Amino acid sequence: MRKILVVNSKGGCGKTTVATNLAVALASRGDDVALADADRQKSSLSWVKRRPKGLAPIEALNWTKEDSIGDKDKKLDAIVIDGPGGLRSELARNLIAEATDIVVPVLASAFDWDATLKFLDGISDIKRVRKGKADIYVVANRINRRSTQVADLEHTFSDKGYPLLCRISDRVLYARHAAAGSGVFDYSDARSHEIRGQWHPLLQAVD
Repeated sequence: MRKILVVNSKGGCGKTTVATNLAVALASRGDDVALADADRQKSSLSWVKRRPKGLAPIEALNWTKEDSIGDKDKKLDAIVIDGPGGLRSELARNLIAEATDIVVPVLASAFDWDATLKFLDGISDIKRVRKGKADIYVVANRINRRSTQVADLEHTFSDKGYPLLCRISDRVLYARHAAAGSGVFDYSDARSHEIRGQWHPLLQAVD
């Protein structure tokens, strides 16, 4: 079973959007998937409650407390974890100990880069990651196609040893899906189809 942790110490990076759509992508292909919420705001748990019954089922797990981590059905194919902010808490370190993959969303904003790079260095120094038992994938999120900072983001992170795996564009469609408890892989409409291809490198990496 894969345990995919979506996490960053920098708020506003679209962590929950990445976690929910990743869970939908896995569930829509027939996998048994749970979405574990380890963030105190419990946005992912609220999203699952809004999810229509006709869509691919996703189990909700409340992992906001340390003693709840690992509360799961062993028959699941994957658990996507919406992680807390930061690495200082014991909860965050316990989640990394559970993870097989660590997905770190980052915005194309210089204000976010320093904090995210420090966060990545902190993750990389944890024994489990250092020994190669968990892989780190950096995802450029909420990308504006007209932004001139995307190339700078790519060069900066690549130079530091954290190449970008994929680039997810900033679309109003994500907010609409979030409000409806759905994701871009739930429907075959043209607008969703247009942006699903941006997720393929990440899906291949965690497969």
